[in-house]
Amino acid sequence: MGIADQFKDKARQLADQAEQKAGRGKGEAEGRASRGGGRKPDSSGVKGRAQEAADRARERFDR
Repeated sequence: MGIADQFKDKARQLADQAEQKAGRGKGEAEGRASRGGGRKPDSSGVKGRAQEAADRARERFDR
């Protein structure tokens, strides 16, 4: 087996490994998304800040 053949074989092995890891990573990401990531986002703080910004904008334009 020549050096070129060794490089081709190694390239195929690495490509196969990359495909397997990419497939595994995609499945894990989909699993986390379906479980909600295990964390509940803090929406009350975001809603509060949005409401305050809306109130300030109304005050500014009502003048």
